[in-house]
Amino acid sequence: MGARRQARIIALQTLFEADSVGHPADEILARHLEENPTAEETATYARRLVEGVLQHVEEIDRLIAQSAPAWPLSQMPKIDKNILRIAIFEVLPDNRAVPVKVAINEAVELAKLFGSESSSRFVNGVLGTIVAGRARGA
Repeated sequence: MGARRQARIIALQTLFEADSVGHPADEILARHLEENPTAEETATYARRLVEGVLQHVEEIDRLIAQSAPAWPLSQMPKIDKNILRIAIFEVLPDNRAVPVKVAINEAVELAKLFGSESSSRFVNGVLGTIVAGRARGA
């Protein structure tokens, strides 16, 4: 497994727990990194993802809500929501951590690993809608 995928998994676990039970994300992340020692590159990218998602969560959640109007954020599975948050953060115009296609592919893979049977299709659809909207300038 590559360093960035491992970082995404750590970030996802951190954000999911913070979203589910309200523990402080920085404490959760520190615990994950302590319990599962990783290369510094992986830990650094996981921190960047968690901090970036939290800094931009309102903007990211607005994009998700606009792109999946049939699924209010409060009713969306927390795992799917946090996979989307990570992918969207990775492709925000002021971030551009990875190419859009890579972010979508990685999000779909995370959805297959951690989500429900329909999560990968849902994540792919929402991200596709966001990318198409951005391409149209919406």
